[in-house]
Amino acid sequence: MNPLRKLFPEQASTIAGDVDLLFYALCAMSIVMTLLLGGLIFTFAVRYRRRKPEYSPMRGVGVNHEDMKRIEYVWIGVPLIVFLGIFYWGAKLFAAMNVAPADATPVYVVGKQWMWKLQHVSGHREINELHVPVGRPTKLVMTSEDVIHSFYVPAFRLKTDVLPGRYTTMWFTPTKTGEYPLYCAEYCGTKHSQMLGKVIVMELKDFQSWLSQGATDSLAEAGEKLFNELGCQTCHNDKPKARGPDLRGIYNNTITLRGGASIVANEYYLRESILEPQRRIVAGYQPVMPTYVAQLNQEKVIQLIAYIKTLEHPANPAAAPPTTAPAGVPTTSASHSAATGGAPPNLEDVEDGDE
Repeated sequence: MNPLRKLFPEQASTIAGDVDLLFYALCAMSIVMTLLLGGLIFTFAVRYRRRKPEYSPMRGVGVNHEDMKRIEYVWIGVPLIVFLGIFYWGAKLFAAMNVAPADATPVYVVGKQWMWKLQHVSGHREINELHVPVGRPTKLVMTSEDVIHSFYVPAFRLKTDVLPGRYTTMWFTPTKTGEYPLYCAEYCGTKHSQMLGKVIVMELKDFQSWLSQGATDSLAEAGEKLFNELGCQTCHNDKPKARGPDLRGIYNNTITLRGGASIVANEYYLRESILEPQRRIVAGYQPVMPTYVAQLNQEKVIQLIAYIKTLEHPANPAAAPPTTAPAGVPTTSASHSAATGGAPPNLEDVEDGDE
């Protein structure tokens, strides 16, 4: 049995062992350096303590500056190489933890004082619980409805801040079935300590059985209903004088903004276009779209984005609408919907356009 098991949480994800190995290496290095420097300080304090001049062990001994330079070179060079090695090790692990596999199943998380609200692509909703299959990668796309939270599962060795106004992601592949504690690791108010949950890792067949029970509309289906209820299709359609850009095939494509800037229509942009439609205006359209901040919570925004992601261009490429409207046609900002989706929002893709 691992003697450290009582001191640390169980390893229950593919990345947990690598994180622990780096942690142990840093601890061992810190202990060695502490003992080395402490021993040298003690030795020098005893051996070279102040005495009468005639008893000084260095009396009459000259200083060889060449030897001192060699010591300095070693003292600078060796730690530099060690620290660069640690940096490379940590950076490689960080990249592996933040780049999800292409086949990872997305789950959408909304942090709210003081609970975790989760939605599966199938439409299943959970509060303070997350069911996932063992051995299958899962990617969490997360945002906050109020303040900063932090999604922390010690057994997976993963912790990611959940921020209002943007999306953050984390992914994991569970290696063991069981229930693992879920915490909020960022102080978020008076009941922060009560913002608890659990991740339930199941065998694949059990997970599929769980999904089949109490099935509801998928995220995309719920988003389509909401899209129609809000009347988004009255502006966002393929008619020649539509007031808003056609949303078919817009997801993850580059569109042109007023002023000539361009932007990729990812989840971040779609969300912004719903809640702050006047911020970035699609070229050829007018800023007439109202904000939906007071009408839509983060879960509904997620549903709308899921629906927009399913929209595709017409089968005939020649009939596909352009990403920018013809000059002179009035309309709104880029999209009528926004929220989370599959790929994490790349904030570097967002270029400032005319506001």
